[in-house]
Amino acid sequence: MTRPAIRPFIRADLDWLVATHDRLYAQEAGFDATFGAVVRDAAQQLLDRADPRERGFVAEVAKARVGSIFSTRLDDDTGQVRLFLILPDWRGSGLAPRMLAAAEGFARAQGCTRMRLWTHESHAAACALYSREGWRRGPRCPVHNYGQDLVEVRWDKDLAEIALPD
Repeated sequence: MTRPAIRPFIRADLDWLVATHDRLYAQEAGFDATFGAVVRDAAQQLLDRADPRERGFVAEVAKARVGSIFSTRLDDDTGQVRLFLILPDWRGSGLAPRMLAAAEGFARAQGCTRMRLWTHESHAAACALYSREGWRRGPRCPVHNYGQDLVEVRWDKDLAEIALPD
């Protein structure tokens, strides 16, 4: 298996990003069409803001897109992971930790000292990844999103450099 390249998200990726999220989340989680609209809005906002402190990333192999992740801002010190997706054939390949590290590294380089994300408890593989990669699970909250009763979970990670002892 060829190692995917991770490159910046561009406007030409928008339709792929929306269609892929919409299709996979409908198949795997039963999400309704409102999910695709939320994905499009989030990605379009990133493109429209053109904030150099925010970036989307796309993983690709031989010009075929196989994953995405966005590093956006919640405030001056806090980054947010959004639109994280790995195509099924690439899950378990080591791509997910690489993409997460790319988003974290970008946020750290832009001055963020912490990151935050929200997902659903039913996304067990994603939750296990966050835990393995040093994220701390935060509050949980029952929600009704995308035509489903879900439990939303917040995850946090401290990006501050580890202080070395004197």
